[in-house]
Amino acid sequence: MNMIKNRNYWFSSGYLITFYAAWSLWWSFYAIWLKSKIDLSGEQLGIVYAANSAAAMFFMIFYGIIQDKLQIGKAVVTFQSIIMVLIGPFLIYVYEPLLKNDFIWGVCIGAPVLSASFISGSALIDSFIERISRLFGFEFGPARFWGSFGYAAATFVAGILFGIDPHINFWMASGVAVIFFTINMIFKPKQYQASPTANNDTALVEKTTTIPTMGEILSLFGLQKFWLFVLFVIGTYSFYTIYDQQLFPNFYTGFFEKPEDGYQVYGYLNSFQVFLEATCMIIAPYFINKMGAKKSLLVAALVMICRIALSATLDNIYLISFVKLFHAIEIPLFILAMFKYIVGNFDARLSATLYLVGFNISSNLGVIVLSWFVGKLFDNTGYATTFYVLAGVVFITSIIAIFTLSDEKKAKQQ
Repeated sequence: MNMIKNRNYWFSSGYLITFYAAWSLWWSFYAIWLKSKIDLSGEQLGIVYAANSAAAMFFMIFYGIIQDKLQIGKAVVTFQSIIMVLIGPFLIYVYEPLLKNDFIWGVCIGAPVLSASFISGSALIDSFIERISRLFGFEFGPARFWGSFGYAAATFVAGILFGIDPHINFWMASGVAVIFFTINMIFKPKQYQASPTANNDTALVEKTTTIPTMGEILSLFGLQKFWLFVLFVIGTYSFYTIYDQQLFPNFYTGFFEKPEDGYQVYGYLNSFQVFLEATCMIIAPYFINKMGAKKSLLVAALVMICRIALSATLDNIYLISFVKLFHAIEIPLFILAMFKYIVGNFDARLSATLYLVGFNISSNLGVIVLSWFVGKLFDNTGYATTFYVLAGVVFITSIIAIFTLSDEKKAKQQ
């Protein structure tokens, strides 16, 4: 009941539902758009994703360090929201013509814009809202539910509109981004109490007196457990991201005789999957609190392995559709357990840096290094072999992580 009465929770939910809806309208069909409308090869697709991830690394470092200094200040989010509003015109009038006529320039100009607005922006918003949830008395999972809900609802619409004209999706993304921008302008978290009995002054004191120094932020990079954490992220989430974003959309729609039917069904399936994901966002915190962050991360990695390997094995569209729904379990477990792991094993004041740099930059670094190689592997061997290789790497990394990831109970005793 306190959460329902908490205005910070509802504003935070508004941030998440509008951001993820705007992102879904163009991102959920991005790989399909690049391949079917722009006619990129597997190798070119890998170059695009690698460049996007490289640009995302820069913005994640910038966003993470500055946001940890600002704590719940909104300057970085405001900068991001302005670029979000411009995404539709940029994709239509700048990015698409450049990719068709001058591929390298399209990649170089598109990567920083897409990264600053959405690719890095997703991590910024998640870390921003997670910090607000800790300062103002509500669980991050139920707030993040609205992000998944917005993504699912928008994907349902995007699948229909994409078959008509992808440009409609792009304009709608800018329209929803305007709502996000408006929420950001109105929201003032320091004016509201976390609950009727909470002492809001305590939260504000924490905000103003525990701002980390640059030395404390940089000290993270000297910790062995930080780098072991980074290796786990690269070996699991990076490979899964390449599979899920770069390969699976075109793999799935390839089962349909008419591409338009594939786009529409994929949109419906993606929406249903994310609705399930939203439900799991509410349930997952109870599982994570009981099992612990480390075990939850390993379970999420196991789900990744199953989904990738089964995609290589199955050739029935109904079974593959069912396997895609595994994503609804894996994402809530991985994302929410990641925050729990960070807070349990590192300085909580550095959560934005840890989440954006330790998790998101690590995964993007993996994508940068691996996307081109995976694209070449796919061009030479096809989907099945590529999927088996990806599943094998995630499996080996997960076995190693059993011994290298920190146990939060031991960390608290140190």
